Amino acid sequence: MRLAVLGGSGRIGQYILASALESGHQVSALARRPEALAAAGGLTVIRGDATDRHAVADLVADADAVLSALGPRGVKTPDLLATAGSNIVAGMSKAGVRRLICVSAAGAFIQADPDAGMLVKLILPRVLAKPFADVLQMEAIVAASDLDWTTVRATRLVNSRPVGRYRVRPDYPPPSGGKIARADVAHFMAACLTEGNWVRGRLALAY
Repeated sequence: MRLAVLGGSGRIGQYILASALESGHQVSALARRPEALAAAGGLTVIRGDATDRHAVADLVADADAVLSALGPRGVKTPDLLATAGSNIVAGMSKAGVRRLICVSAAGAFIQADPDAGMLVKLILPRVLAKPFADVLQMEAIVAASDLDWTTVRATRLVNSRPVGRYRVRPDYPPPSGGKIARADVAHFMAACLTEGNWVRGRLALAY
C-alpha cells in the first residue's frame, strides 16, 4: 500500500513510519526538515509544510491512504491543524484518494463528555483554548468532507512502552481512561488502516 504521512517526525509519527515500513508499505512523508527522518528503504521524504496546500497536494496525489499525526502547536501556529486539514481534504478530493486517518485530541471535546468532572470541564478548555479550537475546527473540516475518514481522539499522551491493548470508545474516553502511549495511538491507526474499521468514526483511546 502507498501511504502518505504528515507529522512523521513527531513522536506519534515516528511510530507510524516505523510500523508502516516494517509492514512493507511504500511511504511518502512530508517534513519541514527532511534530515529529521532517518533514511529507510521504502521511505520517500518530501521537504514541505502541512500549511502549504501545494506540498500537501503533491504528497497525497498517488497515495492509497493518508495518515496525519500532526498535533496542535498553540501560539506558534494556532491554526496548524485546521489549515492542514483543509489542505489534506482538498488534495485528497482532487486526487481521488479516499482513506484518511488522523490524530485528534479527546480533551477538545471534554465539555460534552458525560463522564468528565465539572471542575475539569471548566478549567481545561480555558487553559488550552487555542489548541482545542484548532482541533475542533480540524475535525469539523474533515467530517464535512466525503472522505472515508477516522479521527483518533487521544487522551493524555505518554511515552511509555506500547501495550497493544487499550479501550476504544466512540466520541469520548472510556470511563476512568486518562492516558494512552503514543506508540499505541500509532498501533490503533495501523489497525484501522489494515482492518478497514471505524470509517467515519470518532474514537477516543485510553487504557
